[in-house]
Amino acid sequence: MTLEQILALPELEGKLINTAKTHGFVTAMATAPHILDPHEWLPFLWGGEEVAPFSDGEQLESYIEQVINLWNQYRPALLNNEWQWPEGCALDEGEIVTEATRDFCEGLLQGYQLARDDWEEIMPEDSQDNALLGGVLLSLTMLYDPETSLTTLAAQGFEGMDQFEEIFNAIPTMLCGLTMRGVQLVEAGE
Repeated sequence: MTLEQILALPELEGKLINTAKTHGFVTAMATAPHILDPHEWLPFLWGGEEVAPFSDGEQLESYIEQVINLWNQYRPALLNNEWQWPEGCALDEGEIVTEATRDFCEGLLQGYQLARDDWEEIMPEDSQDNALLGGVLLSLTMLYDPETSLTTLAAQGFEGMDQFEEIFNAIPTMLCGLTMRGVQLVEAGE
């Protein structure tokens, strides 16, 4: 079963984060400077509960396999500057970004919280690298909540829509750059 098929199962409805949020969360885990054991972060995909919401062990195994496969695709893509937005993530004429883009950004920002201490350790607040991390997080936050961002941009005299297109198009490069820089800093510190 694919990840999408598993997430669409009626008995799991509302018990797991959706596909786009899952992609975002897994991307956050794949960008993390220190590789986190999946057992540390998998429960966050079902709300942090100790017990997974699967009634069938085979389903759980299949789900974990799909999530790990996603991580296995994303980590090398991020390190090789080849990562791209997942399917469904796009700009939207009326809504600024698609719901999938918002959900992806939400999942990534939630995942970042798990690795936050690692990021802050290698990119302390007063470092140049912290500006890179801050820029990535700000960009993701703007895409997650474009209405608030548009209001803020307009108050500062910026025409917002062009900004969103630039930010959206820059996210793959930004995430790849952040991942590569994080690995460099970890290796330099070892």
